[in-house]
Formats: sequence, structure tokens, C-alpha cells
Amino acid sequence: MAEAHQAVGFRPPLTSDGGEVELSPPLLQEIYLSGLRSWKRHLSRFWNDFLIGVFPASPLSWLFLFSAIQLACFLQLDPSLGLMEKIKELLPDWGAQHHRLRGILAAALFASCLWGALIFTLHVALRLLLSYHGWLLEPHGVMSSPTKTWLALVRIFSGRHPMLFSYQRSLPRQPVPAVQDTVRKYLESVRPVLCEEDFEWISALAREFLKLQASLLQWYLQLKSWWASNYVSDWWEEFVYLRSRNSLMVNSNYYMMAARAGNAVHALLLYRHRLNRQEIFPTLLMGMRPLCSAQYEKIFNTTRIPGVHRDHIHHLRDSRHVAVFHRGRFFRVGTHSQSGLLSPRALEQQFQRILDDPSPACPHEEHLAALTAAPRDMWAQVRKSLKTQAEEALEAVEGAAFFVSLDSEPAGDAAGDTPEPSGDSAASLDAYAHALLAGRGHDRWFDKSFSLIIFSNGKLGLSVEHAWADCPISGHMWEFTLATECFQLGYSADGHCKGHPDPSLPQPQRLHWDLPDKIHLSISLALRGAQALAENIDCHVFPFSHFGKSFIKRCHLSSDSFIQTALQLAHFRDRGRFCLTYESAMTRLFLEGRTETVRSCTREACSFVRAMEHQEKTDPQCLALFRLAVDKHQALLKAAMSGQGVDRHLFALYIVSQFLRLQSPFLDQVHSEQWQLATSQIPVQQMHLFDIHNYPDYVSSGGGFGPADEHGYGVSYIFTGEDTITFHISSKKSSTRTDSHRLGQHIRDALLDVAALFQEGQHLKRRA
Repeated sequence: MAEAHQAVGFRPPLTSDGGEVELSPPLLQEIYLSGLRSWKRHLSRFWNDFLIGVFPASPLSWLFLFSAIQLACFLQLDPSLGLMEKIKELLPDWGAQHHRLRGILAAALFASCLWGALIFTLHVALRLLLSYHGWLLEPHGVMSSPTKTWLALVRIFSGRHPMLFSYQRSLPRQPVPAVQDTVRKYLESVRPVLCEEDFEWISALAREFLKLQASLLQWYLQLKSWWASNYVSDWWEEFVYLRSRNSLMVNSNYYMMAARAGNAVHALLLYRHRLNRQEIFPTLLMGMRPLCSAQYEKIFNTTRIPGVHRDHIHHLRDSRHVAVFHRGRFFRVGTHSQSGLLSPRALEQQFQRILDDPSPACPHEEHLAALTAAPRDMWAQVRKSLKTQAEEALEAVEGAAFFVSLDSEPAGDAAGDTPEPSGDSAASLDAYAHALLAGRGHDRWFDKSFSLIIFSNGKLGLSVEHAWADCPISGHMWEFTLATECFQLGYSADGHCKGHPDPSLPQPQRLHWDLPDKIHLSISLALRGAQALAENIDCHVFPFSHFGKSFIKRCHLSSDSFIQTALQLAHFRDRGRFCLTYESAMTRLFLEGRTETVRSCTREACSFVRAMEHQEKTDPQCLALFRLAVDKHQALLKAAMSGQGVDRHLFALYIVSQFLRLQSPFLDQVHSEQWQLATSQIPVQQMHLFDIHNYPDYVSSGGGFGPADEHGYGVSYIFTGEDTITFHISSKKSSTRTDSHRLGQHIRDALLDVAALFQEGQHLKRRA
């Protein structure tokens, strides 16, 4: 998603006078602190798991074990082989009358030790099983005997009824790839986009790096991987996100769409309630392989606080209110009463009170939120004054469960949800996407983990800050919200939320900002910059309905690899050349894993594109090249998911070199590359919550993000059901080389041309 922009913008942090900020403490101490932070999280999670039942065992299993030991003792059997007698000797002597009590305590202690040992054994066995990735590397649709055996063992050791964080202590750590393999894969990835001279130059730098610096940098990474939970994720969050000084708007946020409002706030709070109770079922690949759930912890009650050199993530354990913005005014709306969570009708009543409030915004209050879209150093300085003058209002916003923007303007319309929009309906989808991504530059609090935007015509969407988690996490929450709002909560016949209003509820609290004169200019500058950034973004959204996932499955190909290869054809037609392509892949197979980059512009994809464009090959030959390109992409995707990618390893090596103040021309060159095509698939994770056949419009149409390069594109896509693919394209209007609508047409044509290579797809192209 938006991480591509952050990654390409990553540079060693600089002070205002141009000197490097000290990356202190020293490297060994930084590695120690990384591990310390990891262990603190583990201890907290262990205590929570202990309170609700130690997975995969449970308190009942301890009771069963204790009862079995007591029964054995009653039958004059000693299952402990004398250990309970040893334990009795260590217990205080309370007299002969308490001899039986000592026996019970000894049995309880022995049962606890045996129970703990069994749980530890289960965790170790499950971790060893989950370290196996042979299933991921097998051909599509094929399952070998070892993989079948592995699945059976995972099922045995996984226990029943897992909770959200049940698998965390059993997940393996992300491995550090061999540095020679990483460099080899990197050189292979850049070969299609470099001329012979440039490729020889970068190859020489790579050989020098392997000879002089690689082994030392790799040693430190191995040390960190042994001590900390993940060798790269905390540095990725720190240096790519929190140390970035750019505006969060467009650069670090992304958006998600839907077509309804109403019960959304209540549904989000229901999701938080389930999250706090760990009642959300962990995500499983193949219905069996668990993914890391660590990122779920910061969905709610979280704000990114600006700092002069780096930001930090501020997370509260709980929050009983949401912050609401409407017509330039800020409100604090409580979400709970003494009896618990407010009903949807009561929340609707509170929002209606805000809509009916005629009071005007105070001077400069209307544009205050533009500061959160300003460069981070500027916002950090202004926030210090704001915290002194308006601490209560600032804490109400930053301490809210999430931010709600009641937009006074409509966005999109019913026509915009048609399968193949054109004219005004297509323009409404584009405007809808633009409103979610950037708004007007002053009506979103971009620091919040996410903002819920509700437009005047009932449409809604999310604007999500990227640092705290990746798209699948917010997407999971959004799917639950839409399904709950539509199919469980519903509406009454008169259009209101079901239930009854509560007149006894206090009015929403208007937040008052005592804004000092010295920040008025800062607000004006921030607004001007935010509006310029918003006006420069070109968004285009279109549903492609000629075919979808079902057709690709019948071709016996991977859906994602199919689209990625077609995107190479579309982009070549748009720009007339190949470029480095960024596709985000998840590494949540590992503890605290986040993402890895799939470099989709491969030699195989380029060969296919040339064959299609130069028309020197027959259709069967083009089809053979297409299959080779798809297979290569699948291999790269699986390698990235299994911790054998390129970019996160090179990134971590670069960070170590900065700590050691060790100059590496090779690593400097790697991190100066531009991603002119940044792509991402938005996964649909809970299709069982929706009825795609009877209610096709009740599914999110996905979301998008800004381009990673001034002359590049940001492209995301989502498979909606079996026969529709929705694309979201963004670019900069200031660039004369890009046009989101032009690329959209190239994508449509490329998909139809690729489909025509298959016999079944030929009639699809004729019909289109």
C-alpha cells in the first residue's frame, strides 16, 4: 500500500543544519532494546492468555490432570515415580492432622509442573511444525504426502477454539536470508530495467559489498534475529514510518470504500469489544496455518504523535469516546453509558445533535486539522504550543477510540456502484476515492490510527494511517463492520437505526481550542500545503466486470500473478518502457512479520510484454511466455512470504551500516531507487460474512493509496466475488508522464488481450 512511498523516501535522518542525527544508542544496545521491547510484549500477552486459558490447553485440562493424579493416589499408585513424596518433604510440616492436605498440595504442584511441561512441549512442537514452508513452495493445486502429514500434525497440535493471540508464542521467527542469495536476487530483479553498462556497474558494487562489508553486517542481523522477535519489523516501523518527515496525507495514509452509513460506529465498537476479549478468530491460511496477530493490538485508541526527529505511536488500553468533526467544529461523543455500549439509535441521536447544532466554528478552528497533514517537524513544534494552550481538547482528540468526520458534502452516488461505470458515474467514483484519500486537507485528523468519514448522502469510508499496521488488519475490521451494519443491525422502516433514542444522554461536548496567535500562520501554511497536495492527486476507480477470479481459476493460474503480469503489459503501453515494480506481500507467517516486496518486473514478464507488443510470436507462443511470467511471479511471491525476499533484508543491512557508520555504495544505490509502479492486492478475508450473489453491492469495493514517485502510479485491486475486479489508480497531476485514466484504459485492454490468449477468453474480448 502506501508503504512503497515511505520506503522510497527513506533516507538517513537529517537535522535542520544538514548533519546526520545520531542513530544512538550504539548498535549492540539498540539490538538489546529491540529484544527487551519484544519480551515486554510477550510477558503482557502471556498474562492475558493465562487469565483466559493457556492455549492449546485450558484450565479444565489442568483439573482433569489433577483429578487423574488424585485417582491414582486413591488406588495407591504413584504416577510421579516418587516426585510427590519429594515435594511433600519440601512443604512445611503442619502436623499429622494436615497430612492429607500436604498430599493434595503435593499432587497439585506436581500436576501444575506436568501441565506446564506439556504446554511447553506443545508450543515447541507447534513452532517446529509452523516453521515448515514446503507447502508454500509446491505447485498450485498440488499437495504432497509430506504436506498432508504436516497438515494432520498441525491439526493435532493446534488445539480447539483458538483466540486471536493464541498462536503468537508458537509462531517461528522470521529468518535472515543468506546475503549472497539476497544480492543475487536483487541483481536479477534490476536486470530488465538497466542497460548493459549500468548493470555491470551495479554488479561491481555488489561484488565489492559481498567482499568487504556483507559478512559483518550480516553477523549483527543474525544476532538481532536470535535476540529480538523479528530482525526487521521494528526498524521498518521506526525508520520508514516514524522518522519520515513528510506529510501523512497521501504519503502514509490509504483509504477504503463502502456505500452505507448508519450503524457503522456501533459496529466498529462491537469489533473493538470482540478484539479486547480476543474473540476474533485468528487468520488461517489453508484453514490451518495461523498468521501473526500482533498488529491488531493498535487498531483502536491509537494516535501517531509528531516529534521533531521522529514520531511515536501512542496507544491507550481503553477509550470511552470518539472525536467528531463537523463544519469546522470538534466534539467529544461518549460511546458508553453506565449500562454499557450505547445502542446504534442512541449514537445516531448524538450525531444528529451535532448536525443540528448551529454554532459556528471559532477562528482558525475549522482548518486546525490541516496541521496533521503538515510536514512532521513543523507539526511537532506547533503541537507543543497547542498542548499548552488547549490540552483538554487535544487529549480528547488524540485519546479517542477513533476519529469521525461528518462531511457536509456528498460523495459518489448509487450510479457509481454499477458494474461498469461511465461518464458521471465513473467521475463520482473518482471523486469518492479522492475525498477519502485527501479530503479538503483540513477535515481529517491524519494522526489517528483511522478516521471514519461519513458523507451527507450516507456513503462512508476509512482513511487509515499506515505506521501502526498494514492493510489486511484494517481490512478485516472493515469487513466485519460492513457485514454487521448491513446484515445484523439493520434499519427500521423509517430509515433510522433500530431501537429507541435516549433523551437522558448528555449533549455531545463541544471542544474549545484556545489557539495562540503564533500558530495562526502555521495553520494557514499547513492548509495551503495540504490543499496543494490534495489538488495534485489524480484518482481513478473502475470495476472491471468482463471476467474475474473464476475465469482465472479455470485457466489454472494464480489470480494475483495473472493481474501483476497484465499490469506489466499495461504499464509498458502507457510509458513505453519497463520500470521497477513494487508489490506488497505479507510476512505474517512469522512472529511480528509485516511485509516484503515482490519485484514484479521480471525478465519473464518483459519477454511476454515484448512478444505481445512486437507481434513476432503466435498466440500459443505468447501464452507460453505468459505462463512462464506467471510462474516466476508466483515463485517470487512465495519466497517473499517465506522470509526469502530481497528488500527487507537489504533495508536491515542498510540500517546496520548506518549504526556502524560504514559506507556502502551498493546499499546507498539500492535505497536510492524509485518505484514508478507501486501495486497491492487488497485481500477479502471474510467472504462468509457476505452474500455476494444476492447482495453484490454490500461488499467493500476496496481502497487505494498515493503514488510512490512523482512520476509514478499507485495501483491497488480487489477481487469482488468471482467475476469482478475493482482497480484503484493514483498519480500526480503535476507529472506530464502519467495519467490515471489513461493507465486505467490500458489495464482494461491488457486484461482482455491476455484473456484472448485462452480459448475461453476470446469471446470475452469480442463481446467487450
